[in-house]
Amino acid sequence: MIFELIMLAVGFIMLAKGADWFVGGAVCIAERFRIPPVIIGLTIVAMGTSAPEAAVSITSAFQGAADITVGNIVGSNIMNILVILGLSATIIPLAVTKSTIKVDLPFLLGITVLLLILGFNGTVSFIDGLIFITCFVLYIVHLINRTIKYSADTEELKTMNMSKAVPLLVIGMVLIVLGSNFAVDAATGIARILGMSERTIGLTIVALGTSLPELFTSVAAALKGNADIAVGNIVGSNIFNILFVIGISALIIPVPFAKPFIVDMIISVVTTVFIFAVCRFKDELPRWSGLAMLAGYAGYMFYLL
Repeated sequence: MIFELIMLAVGFIMLAKGADWFVGGAVCIAERFRIPPVIIGLTIVAMGTSAPEAAVSITSAFQGAADITVGNIVGSNIMNILVILGLSATIIPLAVTKSTIKVDLPFLLGITVLLLILGFNGTVSFIDGLIFITCFVLYIVHLINRTIKYSADTEELKTMNMSKAVPLLVIGMVLIVLGSNFAVDAATGIARILGMSERTIGLTIVALGTSLPELFTSVAAALKGNADIAVGNIVGSNIFNILFVIGISALIIPVPFAKPFIVDMIISVVTTVFIFAVCRFKDELPRWSGLAMLAGYAGYMFYLL
């Protein structure tokens, strides 16, 4: 138990320091190349922190076991919004850009509903995978166009040297991934020593483990005052999870969509509608919305258990 506790502490230290460096490097790269911070959050940060979900799901598909893909992605997306965005907004109100409210959140809502519709027959097929990947490519093209327009109207900011920013970004991401693995392995070991069932461990510790990168990165961004990156990270991660991870998995092997996941998908849709509605009327995610999201996740966990 002592060894597991030490490893758990080491994992969280690596996560905290890695997230700090990762966000710092990302912000500097955004300023250096005149890229909107929210775009960095929607792309580099989102895809980097979604690496655990992508690795688990795509590897499983190659091994012919894609049945965990939908559960992994849907569970992660719900946790991303209710826990990570909720916790970040509770710490500090998060201002949300107009482009996120008008484009990114409606797009996330649309593809979440699309996944529910396409999976309703019990399988996400090869054709469905092509649809998702096509949507992903079109979305990336849209982000590139947004970046070009932003760059034309923005002066380059001289901050940290790129020779320092890029290593910070890479080392930070490595620390986040390693720290996440250490923390999950240690927490799982402690849970087994305490007699927790494998199902409970899977629904709590393992599910939280794949979302630890998003958690620490978004909280670090919120504390640094980079709300664009905090929000973009979660919205981008959820978009990436659905379009790229499920899309690629479906191109490899048909992805089973079990009937119980319909309830989880409906919850995912409702949570996305909630943050869109709050942002639409407030232009931010205030503290009360963060508390509401955390309470919502507590209710969801009660339903699961």
